[in-house]
Amino acid sequence: METRRRPIADLAALIRPSHAAKAILLVPVALIGATAPSPAEVAGVLWATVAFMVASAAVYIGNDLADRHRDRLHPVKCHRPIAAGRVGVLAAAVCCAVLLAVLGAVVARAPVESWPVLVYLVLNIAYSRLLKHLPLIDVGTVAAGFVLRVVQGYEVTGDRVPGWLLITVFSMALLLLIGKRRQELLEGGAAHRPALRGYSMELTNWLLQIASVLALVSGLMYLRDEGPFGPQHGPTAMMLSTPFALFALFRYLQIQLVHNEGGDPVRVLLRDRVMVANSMVWAAALGVTLVLVRL
Repeated sequence: METRRRPIADLAALIRPSHAAKAILLVPVALIGATAPSPAEVAGVLWATVAFMVASAAVYIGNDLADRHRDRLHPVKCHRPIAAGRVGVLAAAVCCAVLLAVLGAVVARAPVESWPVLVYLVLNIAYSRLLKHLPLIDVGTVAAGFVLRVVQGYEVTGDRVPGWLLITVFSMALLLLIGKRRQELLEGGAAHRPALRGYSMELTNWLLQIASVLALVSGLMYLRDEGPFGPQHGPTAMMLSTPFALFALFRYLQIQLVHNEGGDPVRVLLRDRVMVANSMVWAAALGVTLVLVRL
């Protein structure tokens, strides 16, 4: 066991600050289609983002507590603060309880319906207790959490949730999660995660292809039919996005199948320079198009 050399850093690592990007990127999506968001809508989206960040942090600690024995068998996860013994079980449980109390206070002052956050918590309790051990259902459950983030944003604005957008988010999350399972198979096998007994390298390779196609098609259909560009300019946004979307998927599959990386999807999306550069140019192109459309 390692001694506690960096107690503040270890406690901070429990909540995985980099994973806050999931809420920061997904919850405010509802504002993209709004012509002129009101201050109340902006404040509501900010509230929803914070609520999901706090809920996710509590979930991460709870999962690390439940998985601490199996994490010690994993070559990478064995270095997590709880599994490595740098943060005690009691201290981690107290941190989780504090976060849940903060979440309760945030939800109590919610300006809109907060059922997606509550469903997210219930879903993750079920995941930690049972669903994580069921192959295929495990990745579907986690992917549903990404969808709930988007839905919460639309609860704030009151707009209809675009169906193609939900399919895109769900399939993209599946793509990243299947890649993570593939990497876990490469690194440690089923000893760390019992659900991996229901996967194989061949199966994950096929699932990556299926999820990639679904993510690509649904994302382009969202831009064409339901995106913020309107029916007149939606096809232009779709055509403009096609090469960027294809390149992003090609790059991710290259990272997975050639470099055998991708165990941490957040790291892949936010720290891979090629992926980040492609995303920035893509976002800039769509941003300019949206401005021109609304002039």
